[in-house]
Amino acid sequence: MFIQRNQCWSSRRLCFITNKMAMSASAELSKAVKQQYMELPQGDKVQVMYVWIDGTGEGLRCKTRTLDSEPKSIEELPEWNFDGSSTYQSEGSNSDMYLIPSAMFRDPFRKDPNKLVLCEVLKYNHKPAETNLRLTCKKVMDMVENQVPWFGMEQEYTILGTDGHPFGWPNNGFPGPQGPYYCGVGSDKAYGRDIVEAHYRACLYAGVMICGTNAEVMPAQWEFQVGPCEGINMGDHLWVARFILHRVCEDFGVVASFDPKPIPGNWNGAGCHTNFSTKEMREEGGLKAIEESIERLGKRHSYHIRAYDPKGGLDNARRLTGHHETSNIHEFSAGVANRGASIRIPRTVGQEKKGYFEDRRPSANCDPYAVTEALIRTCLLSEEGDEPVDY
Repeated sequence: MFIQRNQCWSSRRLCFITNKMAMSASAELSKAVKQQYMELPQGDKVQVMYVWIDGTGEGLRCKTRTLDSEPKSIEELPEWNFDGSSTYQSEGSNSDMYLIPSAMFRDPFRKDPNKLVLCEVLKYNHKPAETNLRLTCKKVMDMVENQVPWFGMEQEYTILGTDGHPFGWPNNGFPGPQGPYYCGVGSDKAYGRDIVEAHYRACLYAGVMICGTNAEVMPAQWEFQVGPCEGINMGDHLWVARFILHRVCEDFGVVASFDPKPIPGNWNGAGCHTNFSTKEMREEGGLKAIEESIERLGKRHSYHIRAYDPKGGLDNARRLTGHHETSNIHEFSAGVANRGASIRIPRTVGQEKKGYFEDRRPSANCDPYAVTEALIRTCLLSEEGDEPVDY
C-alpha cells in the first residue's frame, strides 16, 4: 500500500514538474526580506516614480527621484530627463529627452506619501516625441470640452510565463476548448486570479478609475475596465492601469501581454473595446446623436483601423477576422447587441433611446490617446477622409 501511494505521489510530482511555468528569477527573491526595508521610515522625503511611453508606442519605462516633500499637484513636480537612445526614442549623439509630468497617482507599491507620475516625452528641441500622442489628444479634447465626452475602455490581456507560454496551459498541449472560462470560477477555469485581484486593489489605491474585471473567453486571458473618464483622463488612467499591471506581474514572476492575437487558431484574441458618449447622447432622445456618429464612423473606417493599433492595423488584422466575436477588418458594420459588429449599440440603449455606443475595433495594444482622439475627430469635429485635420 505504501509503495502504491508513493508511486502515485511521484507521478503527481512529475506532472507538477513538467507543467511548471517559466517564471522570472526576481519572483524567487524573498518578499518578506524586502518588506523589512519597505517598512523603514523615510522621513519627510518622498519617492516619485516617473512613468513614460517608450519609442515602441507600447512599452512603458520608469525611474524614481526623491523630492523634499509630498507634491500636492502636478505643478509641483519638476521636469526631468532620460537617455532616449536606450528607449528607441533618439540617437546616442543627441539622446537627452524631457519628461513632462502630466498626471499624478498614489503609489500602491511604496504607498503614501509616494507617487506615480505619468509623463509626456519631449525631444531635445521640446517638440513631442513620435510616440507622445497625448499632446494632440489633449488639444482635441479641449476643443470639445463643452460636449462632455465620456469614455470607458475594456482592456483585455493574457497572462504568460517568461517563455511566452500562456499561464496554466499544459507545456505540450492545450487546455480544453473555449466555453467554461468566461467569468469562470474554479481552479480548472480561472487561471491567475491572484494577479487580477492584486491589480484591482492596487489600481483602487492609486486612484485609477478602474470599474470592474472578469475572466475572458480564452483561459489565462482577463479583462479590466476603466471609466467612465472624461476627455484626456481616459488615456491617462488606462496607461497607469497598464503600468500597475506590469508591476504586479513582475512581483508574481509572470508577463502581461497585450498582443491582439497571442495564440493563433481557434482562440479568442484580445481587444480594447471603447465605449463613448457625449452629454447629448446621454440625454433624452440621444439615440439620434449616437446614430449620426455611427454614420460618420462608417465613412471613415480605414482611418480608424490605422489609429486603433500601434502598427497601423497590422496587429489588428490577426484579430479582426469576422470570427471569435470580432468584425472583419475590411468591413464596417453596426448593430444592437451584436458582438460581431464594428460598433455595438447595447440593447438597453436601443430601448431607452439614449446612452452610449461601443467601438469594438481597437486592439488590446492600442494607444488610448489615439483611439479617443480619433473618435472625437470623426464623431464631434465631423472630420472626413483618411488623414486627421491639423488645427
